[in-house]
Amino acid sequence: MSPEAPSIPAEHLIDQDKYLKMDLLRLLTCGSVDDGKSTLIGRLLYDSKSIFEDQLDAVEKHSLNRGDERVNLALLTDGLRAEREQGITIDVAYRYFATPKRKFIVADTPGHVQYTRNMVTGASTANLAIILIDARQGVIEQTRRHSTIASLVGIPHVVVCINKMDLVEWSEEVFEAIRAEFEDFAARLEVTDVTFIPMSALLGDNVVTRSDNMGWYQGPSLLHHIEHVHIASDRDLIDCRMPVQWVIRPQSDEFHDYRGYAGQVAGGVFKKGDEIVALPSGMSSTVKSVQIGGEDIELAYPPMSVAIELADDLDISRGDMLCRPNNRPEVGQDIDAMIVWMSEEPMAPRKKYAIKHTARHARMMVTELRYRLNINDLHRDKEATSLALNEIGRVSLRTTAPLFFDPYRKCRETGAFIIIDEATNNTVGVGMIQGPAS
Repeated sequence: MSPEAPSIPAEHLIDQDKYLKMDLLRLLTCGSVDDGKSTLIGRLLYDSKSIFEDQLDAVEKHSLNRGDERVNLALLTDGLRAEREQGITIDVAYRYFATPKRKFIVADTPGHVQYTRNMVTGASTANLAIILIDARQGVIEQTRRHSTIASLVGIPHVVVCINKMDLVEWSEEVFEAIRAEFEDFAARLEVTDVTFIPMSALLGDNVVTRSDNMGWYQGPSLLHHIEHVHIASDRDLIDCRMPVQWVIRPQSDEFHDYRGYAGQVAGGVFKKGDEIVALPSGMSSTVKSVQIGGEDIELAYPPMSVAIELADDLDISRGDMLCRPNNRPEVGQDIDAMIVWMSEEPMAPRKKYAIKHTARHARMMVTELRYRLNINDLHRDKEATSLALNEIGRVSLRTTAPLFFDPYRKCRETGAFIIIDEATNNTVGVGMIQGPAS
């Protein structure tokens, strides 16, 4: 068992005001079964002094009961009883921690093929994906599957952690061979920022501090990299988009003239005096005020949730969108999209489903399955007639009401949607819009 958790050094303590102003980085861990995802997060939390003593005591006790040789740090994230009993991750586990440089939300996603849909959930909001590879196994099918999904959902930064280097004698040749194999596969994906780090999550090498066992590696540790990766330019600050989620009409004499339109800014910057147009009506006005919690602010930008008051009284309701008169999203009912199917019941072309896009709801059907994507070699099977659980394909679909959308690569928030089975109300698919159907 490990010694008592050390006290937190003064340099790790963060002032509250500083904490609130710090950048937030959303991390996703993915990879195959037993690649060490949960252990990596546990090691990251432990070595960065981000766990409480009572949490460590509970993990030490459970590790002892299991007969483990050392503290099993994976138990810090494997919270379900079934996960701890089986030693695997089933659900997406979210963990929060911070260093003096940045705040983090970590999504630990499952590695089993049958839980790929859970991985997609964790990937949907991530800024950076950590893809783990077992140094003994190299690039396998789940590596390719998760890399493809990370590319599809538009995660801009990828860190490939080649784990368990202690089991291959810290070999530089093994590391370089796996890196070359992954780069060959990733060249066919839309992944531009890829960093490779050799490590041992179990022993802590290159997780928080540089490893003495791999002197040939001259790059940063994982923590140093995620603290310094540049994410400010990932946001779309040009294309102004705010889907309206709620119309605020206070029922009081003091504010009886107030009408605010609340929602989360999906793109661009909104400020007082800006000209806007409301879709679908096409009526225009100017921004009278931008508020958070009833207090005026100067600017609203992604992903802030705000209330916008307009100078004119327009007919705007939930599902409408505020944008610029000369920079509008696409408006249409026929859409081309990539989808990941998440239901055990196969996707059926021409079957009616419900669709949720931003704050807008409609019904839809897949009019054509253009191809199914083979995860291993990225071959496009144009003879496919349906999609099964966890399969990926490109489709044309038609909705019963117009959607206000952008290509997913332009704006993740206005380019994404979910497909719902009306009979069960289950989410059966997620989609990334490519553009209007051709």
